[in-house]
Amino acid sequence: MRNFSLSIIVGLFLLFFLLSGCQNNTNGEQSGNQNATDYYYLENKGSDTMVNLALYWAEEYQKLHPEVRISVTGGGSGTGISSLINNTVDLANASRQIKLEEIESANKNGVDPIEYVVARDAIAVIVHPDNPINQLTLQEVSDIYTGRIENWIQLGGEDRPIVRLSRETNSGTHVYFLEEVIRLGNSEDKTIFSANTLLLPSSEGIIAEVRANRNAIGYDGLGYITEEVKVLAIAREKGTDYIFPSLNTVNENLYAISRNLYIYAPGTPPTFVKAYLDWIMTSEGQKIVTDLGFIPVE
Repeated sequence: MRNFSLSIIVGLFLLFFLLSGCQNNTNGEQSGNQNATDYYYLENKGSDTMVNLALYWAEEYQKLHPEVRISVTGGGSGTGISSLINNTVDLANASRQIKLEEIESANKNGVDPIEYVVARDAIAVIVHPDNPINQLTLQEVSDIYTGRIENWIQLGGEDRPIVRLSRETNSGTHVYFLEEVIRLGNSEDKTIFSANTLLLPSSEGIIAEVRANRNAIGYDGLGYITEEVKVLAIAREKGTDYIFPSLNTVNENLYAISRNLYIYAPGTPPTFVKAYLDWIMTSEGQKIVTDLGFIPVE
């Protein structure tokens, strides 16, 4: 009798094991990024300028669509675009436009990048609040960052050495600032940052260092600017108006250092990814752009 009961128990255990195996196999056959619990997973990586914006978008969208799980990480525009090229992300954030050679590399891997302009940004040039300098031309900013101007006294300020701060080279903001400010938009110019420029890994790091160092100058996306630093007015050239960055001056093309912010998909996105991109462009998604200090796409 005991052997009979034991056989029943063993049989039930084997039946349970087999049924579990069948269930797991069925789940494993689901397509796309949807897993066994009917969630869709979306991986979003790239620009540190955009990371807070992307996190806010993801948080709000998941409240509306709990079946979608969005992972957001930074690392810089270069990191996001590299992941795009290797087809290891669903979406890549970039604070600069993808380069021709990056598109070619992607194409060699069977990836056809699709570009979405999702917001606009101004890059503010910032100094310590006690710095008496209030305005600079683009040429003066370029001369500072290339080492042609070494001391604030050369610009009418105090006799203090200039401490140059920049984002790291994998940052889209770094690349944009190099091409459009230091090189003044001249694609033939090969000028680079002065060798003693201090490279910092985050937008917050730029703010913290400028706040603490009276000699420092830095640049940052408008969405990261705080009252603890002074924003300089910028003129395109001598004799033209000095303009502060703002929503209006960017939209009216008055402020000299402004740019688009991008999301790239590695080809035609799946339905659930495209739905997320469409939501970002709605009034609700673009309100978040404004709330975080960026400029919505008109």
